[in-house]
Amino acid sequence: MTLQGKTALVTGGSRGIGEAVCLRLARLGANVGVNYISNSEAAARVLERIRAEGGTGFTAPFDVSDPAAVQSAVKDIIADHDGIDILVNNAGITRDGLMARMKDDAWDQVIATNLKGAFVCSKAAMRPMMKKRWGRIINMTSVIGFLGNAGQVNYAAAKAGLVGLTKSMARELAGRGVTVNCVAPGYIITDMTSDLPGDIQEAVKAQIPLGTLGTPEDVAGAVAFLASADAGYMTGQTLHVNGGMYMGN
Repeated sequence: MTLQGKTALVTGGSRGIGEAVCLRLARLGANVGVNYISNSEAAARVLERIRAEGGTGFTAPFDVSDPAAVQSAVKDIIADHDGIDILVNNAGITRDGLMARMKDDAWDQVIATNLKGAFVCSKAAMRPMMKKRWGRIINMTSVIGFLGNAGQVNYAAAKAGLVGLTKSMARELAGRGVTVNCVAPGYIITDMTSDLPGDIQEAVKAQIPLGTLGTPEDVAGAVAFLASADAGYMTGQTLHVNGGMYMGN
């Protein structure tokens, strides 16, 4: 697989799964935009790693939940890098709590970032893809969007919504050579899961047929495939990267 000559934008690219995706796409030759909101140091470290490995990239600070900020930033990226060929909508937040006690703000913030953010970023980035008649939009959903999870009604709703968004976008853009797909990670080793107590981690592993948590690199591999020419005949699909925890369609 090669992504030489392509420009990619990865939202939430400064750590965890996003960082792994940035590095993988850069290794395949893409010029990678590392999006972040406030942690400029983390984004700079990712960019340093990309360049240390001989790749190219740039940082892209903006809040995906702010439509005006997205429009401005994406416009600048398109002008500076001759368009965006690959968009990975990875940015996401959690505001967990049981539904009976959940504040409206906790619902609104998660939907605004995890679901509306993907809509706004995709809308801003798709025009140059349509003009080139080539593009890849990859939305990061989650196993929680398929299984549900107590204490995460907002997160599950947003991630499930991404699947519907993906399928509808795929139908709208297929005629212009743009594919739209999802990657649905299961429980992945990140800062968030590393903080879980040992007994909870063991309980999670017991639900996974492969018996272990995944790595960010596992997810990055699926994203890289969907971004490549090898996945040119796939659109509206979800690749599940969860160790067998969920085996549905």
